[in-house]
Amino acid sequence: MNTTLTRALSGAVYVLLLVSATLYSPYSFLLLFGLLLLFSVVEFCKLIHLKSIVPILLATIAFVLFNLNNTIKTNEILLLIAALLVSIRSILFLFEKHNKPLDRTSKYVFLIGYLVLPIIIFTKIPFLNADDQFINIHSDNYNPKIIISILVIIWTNDTFAYLVGRSIGKNKLFERVSPKKTIEGFLGGAVFAIIAGFLLAKFYLSASIIHWVIIALIIGMFGTIGDLIESKFKRNAGVKDSGAIMPGHGGFLDRLDSIIFVAPFIYLFYQIIYYVS
Repeated sequence: MNTTLTRALSGAVYVLLLVSATLYSPYSFLLLFGLLLLFSVVEFCKLIHLKSIVPILLATIAFVLFNLNNTIKTNEILLLIAALLVSIRSILFLFEKHNKPLDRTSKYVFLIGYLVLPIIIFTKIPFLNADDQFINIHSDNYNPKIIISILVIIWTNDTFAYLVGRSIGKNKLFERVSPKKTIEGFLGGAVFAIIAGFLLAKFYLSASIIHWVIIALIIGMFGTIGDLIESKFKRNAGVKDSGAIMPGHGGFLDRLDSIIFVAPFIYLFYQIIYYVS
């Protein structure tokens, strides 16, 4: 089986699993992302040379604590602030020219703030309801269309960034970290992400077009940054992929890098909409 066909089949299985679990029920959605979190933690620990036993326990406890019980929205905001602070630290890490080894504290800061908290925050997005004090997975608040739409925009951005960059890309975006990414590809991905956001808002979500165009812009910008940050971790570790569980695509972390980094910013946008409306 050739590489292109293998990549296409493994990608199709991944997309089908993600979409099916999201649409089936809130419990299948949480179960899948809980498993993806654990797999990603194992891969990330290998990248930063950290034993994975304690990180797996921490990730499991945090995921269960914040997702299988009703949680006060104040706690969600605290999680968001922590994740955003580490996002800023991650951007600074991206621009560091010297690849200094991470100390143990920094490894845990990145593990928790770059990976664990953003995935937890992502799983909160379809349950958001500004009228309730608590976020409750047992309620009727679950809206899988939001997650499906975010995923479609991310996939659209990634696909067209690759296609446009490969066809007309000439100017490197961040050659030191990711030699193949181009400015043209970045802009192409963002434009098609906006188109996807517009179409989804109008024909699938029946939601505010302006809001979803902004979400598409957030994904186009921060999704690309998230991809670059994960590439920086891989470059420091001297590996091409975070894992090999998905033929032609690498590891789970390779597939989730955009989701991980955009999640806190999308959640923040929802909070801004609520407080200004």
